[in-house]
Amino acid sequence: MDSLNPYRERIDALDDQIIALLAARYDVIREVGHFKAARGISPILPDRVVAVRERAVQTGAERGLDPDFVRRLYTLMIDHAHDIEKSIIHG
Repeated sequence: MDSLNPYRERIDALDDQIIALLAARYDVIREVGHFKAARGISPILPDRVVAVRERAVQTGAERGLDPDFVRRLYTLMIDHAHDIEKSIIHG
């Protein structure tokens, strides 16, 4: 049987990149939370939520990803972003 190790190594490297990108994304989200807190802006802006999620679904579909998977993933990410922003805004 051929080894799965080369594939696993590639997946591990991609996972590391995904984690690094998520960390960078949430660094920006914390900045947004402080921006919103200083200006009295709500942590949840429904129009922006829809726009972000639908952009991700479209971009994912263009790259061959299942739209439902991308929608669920971004819902989870956006919900977590809101939790971070709420904790900054409301202390």
